[in-house]
Amino acid sequence: MTIQLKPEPEKFIQAQVANGKYNSSEKAVDKMFQLFEKLQLEYDEWMKETRDKIEAGIESLEKGEGVAGEVVFSRLRDKLHESRKNQL
Repeated sequence: MTIQLKPEPEKFIQAQVANGKYNSSEKAVDKMFQLFEKLQLEYDEWMKETRDKIEAGIESLEKGEGVAGEVVFSRLRDKLHESRKNQL
């Protein structure tokens, strides 16, 4: 397969090879695809976990185990204020 890169990515790859991080542009591109694949797998897992949490939340609501919106927002505001206070 032949891939035509735009000038910016091509320059980036050439710079990585020139500064000795990779022995060749092929090795640099291989590493980029490995990292992309890892990122994609992590994203897919995050999406699955998020969907599972949403489903669990819906089931909880259907059982009448929900929390009033005012309570949720109050708790979120408290966490936000605490977080800001800890940043100072």
